[in-house]
Amino acid sequence: MAHPNAQPVIAVQGSGSMAAPTLLGQGPARISTGGKIRAGIKVLTKKAAGEPKAQAIYDQGVAAGQSFEQIERAIAEALPNLKTPLVPRNVPWFTVRAQDFPNPEIAREILDAYGEDRGEGRRLYRFPVVFPSDYWQTVMPHELAAWGAHEKHYWSQYSADGRVRHCMCHAPVPVDETGRRAIRLFGGRKTMVREDNGGLCEPEACREYQQRQCNLTGRFLFFIPGIRSISAFELHTNSFYAMNAAIQKFETVGFLRGGRISGFLDRQRTPFYLTKRLMEVAHIDEQGRAVRVPQWIIDLEAPVDVSALLRDNEDTETALVQAQLATQVLQGSPAADRAELLQPDAADVEAMTAADAASAEEPPLRDGRPSFEQLIARVQAYGIVPEQYQAYADQRWGRGWKINPNGRARAWNELERYGNDPQGYLDKIASEIQLASRGRTA
Repeated sequence: MAHPNAQPVIAVQGSGSMAAPTLLGQGPARISTGGKIRAGIKVLTKKAAGEPKAQAIYDQGVAAGQSFEQIERAIAEALPNLKTPLVPRNVPWFTVRAQDFPNPEIAREILDAYGEDRGEGRRLYRFPVVFPSDYWQTVMPHELAAWGAHEKHYWSQYSADGRVRHCMCHAPVPVDETGRRAIRLFGGRKTMVREDNGGLCEPEACREYQQRQCNLTGRFLFFIPGIRSISAFELHTNSFYAMNAAIQKFETVGFLRGGRISGFLDRQRTPFYLTKRLMEVAHIDEQGRAVRVPQWIIDLEAPVDVSALLRDNEDTETALVQAQLATQVLQGSPAADRAELLQPDAADVEAMTAADAASAEEPPLRDGRPSFEQLIARVQAYGIVPEQYQAYADQRWGRGWKINPNGRARAWNELERYGNDPQGYLDKIASEIQLASRGRTA
């Protein structure tokens, strides 16, 4: 599974640009949230259900639309001997409560728009969502975390290069020279690598993980079509199966849409859907045996015509070419001259630079993301052998650059910088390949 603590990065029109440095730090922007939809419900324990007062507080809280945290606090205050009066229960619907939203009216709007009555009252079984970023790590942040009563004690975080998973904790609050007064901190509490386990997050060797105090936790961040809110909504889950399956859906859709998972999926405004599916889930019991139990697992659906997605790029290219020709006609080029517009004469071709010739043969780019064929055509226009260029590009950006829209955009931008000096670029490529060859033989 990918990084359990990838930090959100908001993509601006798919660019993935980072926030500029400010007084509060340089780092990725976060997606603000304005309400929670919950994956299940909480019910009274057997002991709590035997207390009439606890039952009354629970029934009143549910009827009033209170969150389960509010209900649990009220029961604990009224009956201090009940330490954990509520336990989670797996159900086929999502819970939408007024108190989980800053604007309680949103809860009613969601249920009115997408709720269904399947014999147990109006519930939310399935609802549409659109994601605000093209990075699944942004719209599904997750981590291993050990929580106390009021805050996280420990949590996982990857190193900058993504190779090492660290165990993090809050740093001690520093005190002044007298040792009696805490120093006022700017920007909140500082964090540090946990010292007593060497700073490494290794679940199999972790005391908290083995005692079930540290667990995988994640959330989906999304907007709901038709529900007006400038902040995203969130849906928490602790299910490895749900998150792993969602990653596969994100990557599949991203591959078909040129790296995009944000917004509607096609021209028919098809959204993703969140629902639940009953699955046989395997887990290891206390005796080390594999046990399968049925559970309702969050399921991310993408009910889209795959062939339409594959055609969409072709249709866009055709539309852009036709739009360019139409613009030329409207600007005064007569219909009889269209052939001349498409075929420059020999004198003009001879006067063109290599870069000009490349751009004349290429179809318009889509959002700065050229196709692999466009790139190779421009490479050949520079007089560079395609095989030599691919060897250089693989070395510079990694072998996946050609199938990644952002990777192809990087390559295109570099080609443009050398538009007036193709020979200089050829020399650069030859030099880089030669240096790499020496490094392999050294």
